[in-house]
Amino acid sequence: MSLQAEVKMTRPEAIAQLTAAGQDYELIPGEVWGRPCRVFKNAPENLRALFESTRSDETFLVYEDERYTFEETWQHACALGHALTKLGVGKGDRVAVSMRNYPEWVMSFNAITSIGAVAVAMNALWSGDEMAYGLNNCGAKVLIADQERLDRLAEVISEVDLQVIAVRGENSQVPSQPWADLIAPFKGQEMPDVEVAPGDPAIIFYTSGSTGHPKGAVSCHQNVMTALFSWELEGVIAATISQLAPEELPYQAGTLLAVPLFHVTGCHAVFLMSYRAQRKMICMYKWDVDLAMELIEREKITTFVAPAAMTGDLVNAAAGSDRDLSSLAVVGGGGAPRAPEQVKKIPGAFGKAMPNTGWGMTETNAIGAGIGGEDYVEHPGSSGRCSAALDLRVVNEAGDELPANTPGELQVRGSSVIQGYWNRPEANAESFVDGWFRTGDVAVIDDEGYVYIVDRIKDLVIRGGENIGCAEVEAGLLEHDNILEASVYAVPDERLGEEVGATIYCNAPLTEEDIRSFLGERIARFKIPRYYQIAAEPLPRIASGKIDKRSLRAEAVQALGLAKA
Repeated sequence: MSLQAEVKMTRPEAIAQLTAAGQDYELIPGEVWGRPCRVFKNAPENLRALFESTRSDETFLVYEDERYTFEETWQHACALGHALTKLGVGKGDRVAVSMRNYPEWVMSFNAITSIGAVAVAMNALWSGDEMAYGLNNCGAKVLIADQERLDRLAEVISEVDLQVIAVRGENSQVPSQPWADLIAPFKGQEMPDVEVAPGDPAIIFYTSGSTGHPKGAVSCHQNVMTALFSWELEGVIAATISQLAPEELPYQAGTLLAVPLFHVTGCHAVFLMSYRAQRKMICMYKWDVDLAMELIEREKITTFVAPAAMTGDLVNAAAGSDRDLSSLAVVGGGGAPRAPEQVKKIPGAFGKAMPNTGWGMTETNAIGAGIGGEDYVEHPGSSGRCSAALDLRVVNEAGDELPANTPGELQVRGSSVIQGYWNRPEANAESFVDGWFRTGDVAVIDDEGYVYIVDRIKDLVIRGGENIGCAEVEAGLLEHDNILEASVYAVPDERLGEEVGATIYCNAPLTEEDIRSFLGERIARFKIPRYYQIAAEPLPRIASGKIDKRSLRAEAVQALGLAKA
């Protein structure tokens, strides 16, 4: 045995080696949305190239008793591509998708992006009014929706002008064409021949901001491919540093889709990452931890990526279950941070599974910083280190870059960052500065490059991975004739990370049930506050005249007996 201990390759050394000229993950100077950045030389040019290059007879989609191979999924998408073209959808047109995690969501996404149109991933939890806003905002030419969404749309159908395709909807009150009837004439045909450039818009994902209506984040094909190649590269970096070869499996790798596909976590990290890995994706109708364990055991699922609430449920349930969950190798996070205690429990909960997570946003196509394995266990409070294709910095209020270990606003730039927000020039002007995107997160980057998110500048509640704009909920409350003032804020929640709280000042007695019922007609159910504080006098103000939200939140946390914020 050598007396000299083996020196492991460092992360910067591994990145330099793996992204050098001639390597699979070679990074070269490029430009995305007119901004200089680093791009992956060997990434597919567009999403269509990704789908076509991975056609196979391996199982891809599993939903209840339905199973589709990669090839069968593509054939359905090709038929829909022709159907959409016949409906008048052309390059750059927006086609909205709003449904549960059905196979048709995936097929729709493939078809839309492959014919050069823009896939608008609508939040399936939206109310009818919110659906109408999103459809009108993006100017959708076609909506592909299931029965539940069609029922909501029926309430506001007079406010929108578009064609509708009904998926698994047999009792639609909305004029629509059934999916099966629409695609039947085109089965067996290849995808319509459309030239799609890397910089063409591909997707719009709506994200709740700190003010007003949700904003449509516009990404091009290259933005998305950067995210997918960045995650692949992270896996190779980890293997290079550890010098461990990937495990040879006697069965097909699989991933459990429990997070909605209208989130970048579900769409990118679960769905789109399955193509080159040739892993099957088991789709859940809704989250059910007992069913999840049954599926993991039966399908030998190897990867599960979800918000902390879901992975926490699985960790806790596994402790009292005799299900064989030993196929799980990775339990990934997304949408909201995990408590350090949960991170430490994961390695012992399933046999060989290791945790990973990262920091990312809809606006960065879910990448930014990442961490996994023992590194994550040793740094459970960190979101990891910067993705190789991006740059991160922390700045003060004047925009000056701060030294390591100093808190300030986290900013990001690189080839996965969106063009901007659809039809929101004022939001774009506020969000971008000299090519850097202002995240609204307060962070610290330490001497080793580990990122720690410590606070938020933006006025948001992140409930189980769902961004909820406080201003939107406040506006809903203030529509009530008897509510004179309202302040909405985040309060700690052990399972979901944060819940919605509200302090209101009224001119007449109101019950919590009165308020919930009132809001239920105006905003999506998940946005309605769980906790209420009713003030007997006008709400306190700070020197600028704004409501003192910080003190109201602190009072609510104390009054509710919740963990210290």
